[in-house]
Amino acid sequence: MTEIADDPGAATVTRYGEWGPWIVGGAWLSVERQKVDLLYRHADNVERVMMDCRNGTVLMAYQPGHPHGFCSAIWMGEIAYCQPLHDPKGLIARLKTIALPYPEDLGRALLRRFQWEILFSIENAELATARNERTHVAGCVYRALACIAQVLFALNRRYLINEKGALIETAGLPLTIPHLVEQSDEIWRLIGDGGLARACAILRQVDQQLKALIRSGGTPL
Repeated sequence: MTEIADDPGAATVTRYGEWGPWIVGGAWLSVERQKVDLLYRHADNVERVMMDCRNGTVLMAYQPGHPHGFCSAIWMGEIAYCQPLHDPKGLIARLKTIALPYPEDLGRALLRRFQWEILFSIENAELATARNERTHVAGCVYRALACIAQVLFALNRRYLINEKGALIETAGLPLTIPHLVEQSDEIWRLIGDGGLARACAILRQVDQQLKALIRSGGTPL
């Protein structure tokens, strides 16, 4: 890989497994002044996890760089959305048949896994406001917003492959919460200004909007 990097001296390629069992390893490269992420994947492990996801088994793992955690369904999304440049044995083509069309059992599993955590996180944030623990409140709020994104992606049968930018992306989904990004911005502004209780109140309203979306039949799951 160092042969194609803009700065071979700065390109460090990890050993297999150095970044943990889910990210695995790879390198951050600049190639022709374009950012390129190299990530290892073990095909047998990917297929096993994908089959579990298709059958409704979803795992969440602690992972540095992923404050929401690493959801095993990310591997489904990577396969579903990737555009193979070289697949002589048809491996990616075969794995895509597991990921597409979006499995209904997976959508139901993601809803079960993440919807309950939204209110749970809000309630924990509210308890922390009495102690003015801004850091704990912010952590709980982040968890709630990340789970909201997970639920919205599942409702729309879309794969969420990275929490970065996911909340912004929900604005373009067919089934969504109006002005969610603006509400999120206001929540973070209030937390920054010390308005912790008001931030939690707005987040409760967002949770109610999401529940209303689900009750309205916004999803066939």
